[in-house]
This record gives sequence, structure tokens and C-alpha cells, in this order.
Amino acid sequence: MPAARELVIRGAEVVDGTGAPARRADVHLGGGRILAITPETTGAPGRRRPGAARVLDAEGLVLAPGFIDMHAHSDLALLRDPDHSAKAAQGVTLEVLGQDGLSYAPVDERTLAEVRSAITGWNGDGSDLDLDWRSVGEYLDRLDRGIAVNAAYLVPQGTLRALVVGWEDRPATPAERERMRRLLAEGLAEGAVGMSSGLTYTPGMYADDAELTELCRVVASYGGYYCPHHRSYGAGALEAYREMLAVARAAGCPLHLAHATMNFGVNKGRAPELLALLDEALAAGADISLDTYPYTPGSTTLAALLPSWAGEGGPREALRRLADEESAARIRHDLEVRGADGCHGVPVEWETIEISGVRDPALRPYVGRTVAASAALDGTSPWATARRLLLADGLGPTVLQHVGHEENVRAIMRHPAHTGGSDGILQGSKPHPRAYGTFPRYLGHYARELGVLSLEECVAHLTGRPAARLRLPDRGLVREGYRADLVLFDPRTVAAGSSFEEPRRTPVGIPYVLVDGEFVLAEGRRTQALPGRSVRRTPR
Repeated sequence: MPAARELVIRGAEVVDGTGAPARRADVHLGGGRILAITPETTGAPGRRRPGAARVLDAEGLVLAPGFIDMHAHSDLALLRDPDHSAKAAQGVTLEVLGQDGLSYAPVDERTLAEVRSAITGWNGDGSDLDLDWRSVGEYLDRLDRGIAVNAAYLVPQGTLRALVVGWEDRPATPAERERMRRLLAEGLAEGAVGMSSGLTYTPGMYADDAELTELCRVVASYGGYYCPHHRSYGAGALEAYREMLAVARAAGCPLHLAHATMNFGVNKGRAPELLALLDEALAAGADISLDTYPYTPGSTTLAALLPSWAGEGGPREALRRLADEESAARIRHDLEVRGADGCHGVPVEWETIEISGVRDPALRPYVGRTVAASAALDGTSPWATARRLLLADGLGPTVLQHVGHEENVRAIMRHPAHTGGSDGILQGSKPHPRAYGTFPRYLGHYARELGVLSLEECVAHLTGRPAARLRLPDRGLVREGYRADLVLFDPRTVAAGSSFEEPRRTPVGIPYVLVDGEFVLAEGRRTQALPGRSVRRTPR
């Protein structure tokens, strides 16, 4: 279907992203923007419905702003497959990249190679792409060549540290801190919307609070926000949340908590404690938001579970330590007895760790089984199986962690500061279904079936609220003058098609998606349009 240069979407139930009640209206589009919203007044004296060269009958459908994925790992996937049906089919029209403190800009040759190796489980190693950028601006320029959905970018603090300090566990020198501040400022000036951290991932986890605070002051000066994956989602979760609140307060920086969950057995039923902590900070004037995905299992790389000392020096050193018997025994003790910081201070439970993807085809029989189950089949210990996979696949395996709690998921998604983020990893033969199903699952399972949120409130969590965090002046709402980033869905049938058994199935009940006024999904099928571009923050 061609671009909607003059189009009336007629008779839709408009859910505008503010949380206000739905209203039946005709929406007139032109030039990539919403030109008029006219209440349906068929037959009313003196009133005429807007005309256009083309009309789309939206009877029975909800018209909403396009969904904003506040936590995406599509940094290379968008370049490898600009069609990006995994997100376009969900109604996503904008996603935020550069998450968890590790991504591909700013870099030099050394750092790019190290980052490619460290997060190969998230994005592949990039060997199939021409990674011809080095700065944040150059990466955003690359996205501007044409992608299905729009993308914003966070400067990754771990990549900054890798570039300036390296992968050593030590304080940064004053000169190194100054260089990190300068590189961060350059990335923000080139359009990044803020900074992310991955404080259970090397090398970002080696930064102390003073270093993080200095960087956050730079973020605040550019009108951005800080998005940390904090130091623990397990045994030290509440303390880690308090730490991030203190850093943001000291820096005067807005805070957006990444995949804000309370996981592992130690946190069962403790979401109210987190929410009370946030409410206290909000009442004191803090600027806080958060994102979650609507599932209980998490997803990361198998290497991420290792203790921080094992990754000091970079991926090559991590592999060397895994191959060394003495070091491997120490790693095992930290994982299984002490509770490694990479595993959130909780002794690993191998029966909860399911392999979801590998690079080496010879290792695919392990995919879809827990480490404990594979070890039983191999006649060995779970640690021996995990170690073999890490070494044979060059730190490549991705995993599902079955450590979440449904009552925590529901409690957190009700909070007014909540937004939606898939945290979706598109790599692997059996990825987490959240990569393909997060947004329709919110609408279908949690809003329609369970009533955890009303439809209008659910849409606000996925559109208007994230747009406000990103300070987007003309996206995130169905409002005259705003960009025509829109989704039409059937509220009676919308649902995630993806499941843990079939994670790449596309959603149902989402027939139309527009990005900047162009259909990327029409009658449930992906079009050839690539209207997406980088969305850059203009420094205030």
C-alpha cells in the first residue's frame, strides 16, 4: 500500500495515548502528520465528514499512537534486516537502542571488536555487516539510510569505559573521566537521548558511583535521561535501586529504570517494597520512569552470569580463565556457592537456565533445554555443560532465566511511572517470545483478559508516557499536528502469537501500522516501506 499522503481513517475508536476514554472519530492524515480529528457525526445537521482521496474503513478497530519500545536490542538487527517485522508487526513505531551499557558507538577499532565479541549473543558478531561508523552521529546516520521503524539511541556507559579505560577493574583516572565526559557530550550533541548502564556487565560494572554521577551530570545538561540496568535484580535488588536513585538525585538527572523487575526467590512478593521506594522519591520531586516486559522469565547471555572478575580484561581474558582449570574452579564456586555478582548475588539454579540460542550449529541440540537437563543427558555436572558451551561457542550462548514472579510483574505494570519495553533479543533459534509479542501481550493478555490495566491506560503506558520520557514534541499521541505514527488493532482479538514453544510467530489482531504516515503493515502484511529514521534529541 502506498504512502498515506491524503487518507481518512474512518470510524475508528480513537485511544489517544493520554489515558482518556476512547472516542469514535475520523482521523485525517496528510504529509506524514495528523491533520484533523473529527468526531463521527454522520447525519448531524451542518456537519460533514472529512473527505480525502483515500478512505480506510476502521469499523471495529482501535486507532492508537504507535507503540514505543523503551528497551530494545535491535542495534544490528535493524541493519541486518531493515524490514524488521518482529517489531513492525507488533505496532512498534519507535524503539530505543544502546541499552544495558553496551552497544556499538562510540568506538575505535579495538573497542568495536571487543564489544562485538562481548554481546554477540545479543546481536550476532556483526561479521555479516559493514560496521563503517565510529561515532554516535555516524551510527545514527547509518540508520537514516532506511529502516522499518524509528530508532533513538542511548550512549552506552560500558562502551565508553571500554574505549577510555579498557576492561580493567579499577577506578578511572581524572584524565579518563574527563575523556568519558567529553565523548558522552559528543554523543548527546549528535542526537543521543541519554545514557545507559549495564552494572552487572563488564566493564560498565567497574564504575563507582562518583564516576556515574559525573557522567549523569553531563546527561542532565543535555536534557537527557539515565537508563541503568542496575547492580542487582536479585539478592541486592532494593539496595541497587536505592543506589540509582541516589546517583540520579546527586546529578540532577532524570532516571529511567531498565526492565524494573524483582526476580529470584529472594524477591517473591516484594514488588510493593520497590514501588514504595519509588513513590517516596517521586513525592520528593524526583523525575523517574521505568519499563518492564509482560513475562516472568528474563533473558541474557550465559556469559553474563559469570563473576565480574572473570571478565576483567575483556572477552578474550574471560575465555582464557574459563579454559584454565584453577580459574574455572573459582568461577564455579562463585556461581554455585557464593552467588556471583553477574548472577545478581544469588547462587545459580541451573534448572532455571534454559539455552535459547547458540552460534555454532553443532551446539543446537542444547537449545530449548535447561543446563541442568542437558547435563543429565550428558552424564556430567551442570557447570561442566555450561563451561563447555561458553568455550565452544566463544561466549555466544543466550539464555532464558526462569526466575520471575507473576505478582511482581502485575504490580509493577500498574504503576503510573511504568512504560513498556520488550528487552527483546532477536538472536538464537529459540529466543524469548517477548521480542515478538510484548506489545500485543500487554493489550490482549493483561488488559483484555486479566483487566490489570484498562485499554486506555495500557495504551498510555505504551505510547504517551514513553514519548514524554523521551521528550518528543510530536509523537506518542493521536493529536492534530503530530506525526502519523499509528497502529490499528482489533481489541477483541489482539494477542501475541509468539510463545516459548514458537517464539517467532507474529501477533494477531494488528492489521495496520503507519510510520511517519506510511503503511509498514497493511491488511496484516508487511509492505516494502522503510520510512523509519533516527529520532535525535536536540540539546536544550
